[in-house]
Amino acid sequence: MLGLIQIVIPVFLVIGAGYIATRLKLFSDSGADGLMVFTQGFAIPCLLFAALARLDLGAVFDIRLLISFYVGASTCFVLGILGARLIFRRRPGEAVAIGFGALFSNSVLLGLPIMERAYGTESLAANFAIISIHAPFCYLLGITSMEIARADGRGPVDTVRAVVRSMFRNSLMIGLALGFIVNLGNIPLPNPVWAAVDLMVRAALPAALFGLGAILTRYKLSAQLPQALMVSVLSLIVHPSIAWLMTVEVFDLSPEFVRSAVVTAAMAPGINAYVFANMYDRAKGVAASVVLLGTGMSVLSVSVWLWALSTLQP
Repeated sequence: MLGLIQIVIPVFLVIGAGYIATRLKLFSDSGADGLMVFTQGFAIPCLLFAALARLDLGAVFDIRLLISFYVGASTCFVLGILGARLIFRRRPGEAVAIGFGALFSNSVLLGLPIMERAYGTESLAANFAIISIHAPFCYLLGITSMEIARADGRGPVDTVRAVVRSMFRNSLMIGLALGFIVNLGNIPLPNPVWAAVDLMVRAALPAALFGLGAILTRYKLSAQLPQALMVSVLSLIVHPSIAWLMTVEVFDLSPEFVRSAVVTAAMAPGINAYVFANMYDRAKGVAASVVLLGTGMSVLSVSVWLWALSTLQP
């Protein structure tokens, strides 16, 4: 277990460095904003573009892998909504925003570096298959549910427009879409272009982790801590448990696919949980607490899941 914790700790040390540097005013809030614009708007889209453009789609796009991950994500979304409504008596729109935290795991900023450190760069292919539809799936489900639930919701046409606008104004989605186009169209790119893309890719994850730590200084554990704990448990325990059950017991997938599904499912709620809550001005305090609490708890929970995955027979 100590060895597994040592795999995880460097990732969180980089996050912690960003957090401490910002808390001590060694790194400014404007610097954090600029770093996140660079990583989210440029470096990570380049990472996703390069991965999808070079991916052997036939080898990793297994419908059983995607079902295993997204059944778990959808189940946790529903459980989050029900918990918010029945246990904490939140209004319908607030409940959807809380459930979204259990739906949208931090598959890129945390999932990729932890998977890479644990199993090597060659293990990331199935992660990218999951990530390629992560944002569209989650935003489609989340926005549609919110528009149905809230009293001032849009009609069907406006809801569709909101979904499309949210997905295709997202630079990560643009990077993924371009990667698919290059891959499926077998479009050759000049070597200097690939060299430039690869330079951006090498900067993406370390800078994004440091920026994530800087951004976490803006979130606080609010009075809604029990609600944040419920969402964190769904994200860190229930979702990967369902992914394990589906990949191992239902579909009997290869260990490589099991690892990708479970590790990605075990990631803490991402910043998108707060972005979604802020978009609708619903349950923002819970969403902020979920991002901070879930990220902190995942130091231990991810180590436990890595240990469990080490017991798989090759």
